Amino acid sequence: MKGIVLAGGSGTRLHPITQAISKQLLPVYDKPMIYYPLSVLMLAGIREVLVISTPTDLPNFRRLLGDGSQFGIELSYAEQAAPNGLAEAFVIGADFIGDDDVALILGDNIFYGQGFSRTLQEQVSTLDGCVLFGYPVKDPQRYGVGEMDADGRLLSIEEKPERPRSNRAITGLYLYDNQVVEIAKGLTPSKRGELEITDVNMAYLRQDRARLVELSRGFAWLDTGTHDSLLEAAQFVQVLEHRTGVRIACLEEIALRMGFIGPDECYQLGAKLAKSGYGDYVMDVARAAGASG
Repeated sequence: MKGIVLAGGSGTRLHPITQAISKQLLPVYDKPMIYYPLSVLMLAGIREVLVISTPTDLPNFRRLLGDGSQFGIELSYAEQAAPNGLAEAFVIGADFIGDDDVALILGDNIFYGQGFSRTLQEQVSTLDGCVLFGYPVKDPQRYGVGEMDADGRLLSIEEKPERPRSNRAITGLYLYDNQVVEIAKGLTPSKRGELEITDVNMAYLRQDRARLVELSRGFAWLDTGTHDSLLEAAQFVQVLEHRTGVRIACLEEIALRMGFIGPDECYQLGAKLAKSGYGDYVMDVARAAGASG
């Protein structure tokens, strides 16, 4: 499976702070926002990732992440010139995807929970069609909502329903088999002029090949689209990291734990950031794993 991080858009709800920088490059406590979705793909075992963003912002993502080899992954980049919808990611990324399955994650979504890596890897290895992830919310009227049966089969999807059939919001993480490329290419733009991800999901639903995995209690799904939610996400990360001593979405540590890089390589990555607490943490993790530094 390959992965796509969609990090486009103009972040208008976060103006003026996003007038000069991509939203996905803003800090969420101690690291850039894009580290969080990228960490999810790495935890799923995905090592080939396409970052899609605007022509203006792509050079900054390249400067931050490079070709990914320092993390033992392979990063590619592509432009989305205008906000033409989430599903356009599969049209833009068609050559990158090739004959493989693909995971799409939105660049402003943060996921955190025990056992998430195991859940992701299970879903990737057993994928047949489409897998969406549902998260219980108190205000489902604001979201796309999924209804599922006892076996996790998706029964219906409703966009911002007045009378929701469930309280499960569909999050910004999607797993698809290779058919998604042809489905996306065959879409008609909506009234908003966009290729809608809901139309992709509905195509799988009509084939009876869509599943909804519920993210359980104790799990956190955070959106960072407003000033308040951005601050709340940073405070959430800060509290967890201070309490546990473990850094969330530390790409160097995840690369080490997943076996993408070795302890000495991890130590060298930390040494480059040695004047920050983040760099010290990476070096400590590498030492604990047997680095010679």
